[in-house]
Amino acid sequence: LFRLTQYIRHHPDPYYTPEPDCCHKLLGHVPLFADPNFAELAQEVDLASLGASFEDIEKLATIFWFTAEFRLCCEDGIIRVCGAGLLSLFGELEYALTEVPTRLEFEPSKAVEQTYPLSDYQPLYFVADSFRDATAKLREFNKTMKRLFQVRYNPHTRSVEVLDSKDKVQRFAQSITN
Repeated sequence: LFRLTQYIRHHPDPYYTPEPDCCHKLLGHVPLFADPNFAELAQEVDLASLGASFEDIEKLATIFWFTAEFRLCCEDGIIRVCGAGLLSLFGELEYALTEVPTRLEFEPSKAVEQTYPLSDYQPLYFVADSFRDATAKLREFNKTMKRLFQVRYNPHTRSVEVLDSKDKVQRFAQSITN
């Protein structure tokens, strides 16, 4: 299920909109979610949010902003846009590829310390080699979050399993060794 807004950006400025509209959803998010590597990154953020503190939820939202919405990637030395916000905002897409904004290598611990404007071009973009690279770094970051339980997604049953007892952890460990 993918919810889609019926709002479309104002015609005087088709290159930028401060609110997510149907162009943002259709041109930005839909193609990304069709990529299994991006879907895995988004799922990792979702799983990390279960049982997380409000402070950690805010950190995950910031990470999502800098990975799913406004991220750059470097393939064979060429900077490309990879975020839904950039893919759906032609004006910011052009701007992001100039030398004006700051670019930093994607590190979740650095990303969570950043603030970002909601209604203007981003002054900073994080660059990751790939969605897999960003997901691997996110997994390492998630290990630093304190929660009373762990979760995992079971692709066979398409369900989330809560690992909150020794017995469940042992069954999980046995399932991955078989």
